[in-house]
Amino acid sequence: MTREFPDRPWVGIGVAAFRGDAVLLARRAKPPRMGQWSLPGGAQHLGETAHEAARRELREETGIEVGPLILADVVDALTRDSDGRVRFHYTIVDFAAEWLSGEAQAADDAQEVTWAPLDALDAYGLTTEARAVIILAKERLAARR
Repeated sequence: MTREFPDRPWVGIGVAAFRGDAVLLARRAKPPRMGQWSLPGGAQHLGETAHEAARRELREETGIEVGPLILADVVDALTRDSDGRVRFHYTIVDFAAEWLSGEAQAADDAQEVTWAPLDALDAYGLTTEARAVIILAKERLAARR
């Protein structure tokens, strides 16, 4: 099955990784939403748990490691073509975690990465869903403490 015009949703994994009052964002290097800022992540592989996928994607795209993962939210990312057909459909399992080690560097599917201050997220053109996940993720981490 291909990712473009699929016959079922793909499982995507995202990680809202925090270092103090900043969240790690990645500028996407591939469709969908190529060139836009979002949470680092990607597709889950067959035989891989969601937690394993989250850590792998974060390591591959940014080079960082995080502490314990907490489920932040599950969202659907749908992109339709001009005829209304589903071009992309990802059901994304988003986790929250605190930075543990590593220097963030863009690799794999990320053109660029940055630690974005939470009070300056407007500058990154995030989707409404991504902003909501970041806020919820920060709240869930604070509640865990």
